[in-house]
Amino acid sequence: MKHEIFALSERRSTRAFWLGSVLVSIGVLLHLPMFWMGRNTGFMLAGMPMDPSMRWGMALIVLGILATGYGLLPASRANGTANDVVSLLEDAPLSSAHWTLMAVLSVALVIDVMKPASLGFVTPGMRVEYGLNAATVALLPLSALIGTAVGSFAWGTLADRYGRRGSILLSSVMFVGTSICGAMPSFGWNVAMCFLMGAAAGGMLPIAYALLAEIMPTKHRGWSLVLVGGIGTMGGYYAASESSALLQPFFGWRIMWFLNLPTGLILIALSPLIPESARFLQHMGRFDEARATLARFGAVIRPGPADEAPAKADAHETGVETTRHGSLGTTIALALAALAWGFVNFGILLWLPGSLVAEGRSVGLASALIARSTLIAAPTVLVTAFMYTTWSTKYSLLTAIGITTLGLLAVLLRSLGAVGFLDDPVVPLSLLIVGSTALISILLPYATENYPVRVRGRATGWVAGWSKIAGMLAQGFSALALVPALGLAAAVVAVPALVSLVLVALIGRETRGRDLRDLELGTVEPAIRES
Repeated sequence: MKHEIFALSERRSTRAFWLGSVLVSIGVLLHLPMFWMGRNTGFMLAGMPMDPSMRWGMALIVLGILATGYGLLPASRANGTANDVVSLLEDAPLSSAHWTLMAVLSVALVIDVMKPASLGFVTPGMRVEYGLNAATVALLPLSALIGTAVGSFAWGTLADRYGRRGSILLSSVMFVGTSICGAMPSFGWNVAMCFLMGAAAGGMLPIAYALLAEIMPTKHRGWSLVLVGGIGTMGGYYAASESSALLQPFFGWRIMWFLNLPTGLILIALSPLIPESARFLQHMGRFDEARATLARFGAVIRPGPADEAPAKADAHETGVETTRHGSLGTTIALALAALAWGFVNFGILLWLPGSLVAEGRSVGLASALIARSTLIAAPTVLVTAFMYTTWSTKYSLLTAIGITTLGLLAVLLRSLGAVGFLDDPVVPLSLLIVGSTALISILLPYATENYPVRVRGRATGWVAGWSKIAGMLAQGFSALALVPALGLAAAVVAVPALVSLVLVALIGRETRGRDLRDLELGTVEPAIRES
């Protein structure tokens, strides 16, 4: 009887999820007539009144998201018993299921990164249509970054309470809903919808990292995390730029928002290929589901308690910190590194072209210089993944922070005219691009390997959130027309980077080859408080 009730609950949840997805999709489709009405005016809709179908569409989207959320709630907190539980996949070989998961999560991250990356391609057209100045149009990326910061913190909590898979799929449905931004007739509605888009996208990256870390075998965990994250980041920016080049000449800037509909539906269609983390399932006492998930990845059932922990002696040998101080220090170090990266990526690198033009260089020359410098990003990801897996996770992170810090100091020295060869911006720019690319490739994978399963989503989301807070502050300066001199900005950002460098050097843990079960011994008190 218990199994029959559980099966019935599962069927209801599945129906609710798919019903919600359909309602959200219909709600978006009801906005397309408004968009198509602008085909004779270059798809400019500024000042046009919202018709009743759009209002009905908004209502359906809200109902659909609520239904989807209900359908993704765990049907039961416990099922089965802990006897003969599948051993976690620390020593398992890679199977086709592992490769499939890596491919699906790579697609998910490409789509996720594509959303905020599109901002740079829509703001020029939006500025012309609404007649905005540079400071006002900066409210759009500012709103998106506020949303991503909120999303990073909120989705991490959802992932720890309700599961990694459900959080990813709910985020995907929200992606679909936010595509109606393409039909909004006023700039204010665009700003509001951009916040929601950011909130939907903000948690995807840390949750995907947490899910992958908990499923990949130990010896393959490091390179797979870095590689999937690198593919997602570079692929997202490439997809955004190519989509803009192909579609904007025909459909205007608004088409970039409507791309959320097909890309979000792609993630929903791939949902059967996204498993729940077996480690999370066992933590929640859902042992039958944990068995089924691990069997899918080629694990072997054996007698014994769930997720047998390694001996305490083994934990000591792997260097697991036994005090709250160590975990709190790691959290502070990673948050500061994320803060520095956010200021570099959303501030200094965006302000650099304007600074070069102010020096008397042409816009074309400045753009070409930056474009050539970014070509080193792809090999940087590959080298970073190799170092992280075969050398050291801790020292790879230190190297990335160190190169970023050197880039910031080079920008400062260049602004002071203290070093002759730095008059050519190629050196500081290359250091910043290499350092920031390596840092973002390592930071979240390293975070997932430092916290136990019960807070891994929140901890990784916390670190990711601080990078968005930095971006929010940087864009706030732009919106208020208070962009500081580049040398001053670099000097300020170098402070958290240096502090992070020192903290990681002193208290950072080596996670290469670490069995994540060590973190479940109870010897590590997470600095992210459970609530």
